[in-house]
Amino acid sequence: MTEKDLLGLLESWDNFEILLAELRSNPQHLPALMQIAIYSDHRNSWRAIYLADKLHETQAEIIEPYLEEILEQLKTEQHHGKKRHFLKLISLNSIPEQHFGFLMDYCLNTFTSAKEPIANRVHAMQILYNISETEPDLKPELMEIIQQEIEHHPTPGIRSRGNKLLQKLRKQTGIR
Repeated sequence: MTEKDLLGLLESWDNFEILLAELRSNPQHLPALMQIAIYSDHRNSWRAIYLADKLHETQAEIIEPYLEEILEQLKTEQHHGKKRHFLKLISLNSIPEQHFGFLMDYCLNTFTSAKEPIANRVHAMQILYNISETEPDLKPELMEIIQQEIEHHPTPGIRSRGNKLLQKLRKQTGIR
């Protein structure tokens, strides 16, 4: 299946389950999907990363080789839907340490931005927590930032994930 074939099939949501099944049984088509998902500016390219996200739910190992490219593309991606799935996939996988600096800055800006969609902010918060698992000195500051966001932007998504992460952070740090 070529990129052109995939883009044609991505035009309709009716093809989603068929594509998902096809990619699960024929992973040799994954490079074409990921090329669209990561790099294409086609209006339906976000559907490709959504499809990759759904593949990740049952076959995480086939998406892992693309994490470096996803991290690089995140630096310039403007489409909120693609950013949402990039952040989600990053949050569900091990983060290479060489990307900690970029991700700390990017995720702090995303998490604390009222202009970002809630899902993007929640995934950014999770990535910050994941980084703090490797860099425990960040935990007290992360607790303060999460508490501030819960206080100033108390959306259900921010409150729910924030309170779960605060509970873990309090246990880990002994800070109330």
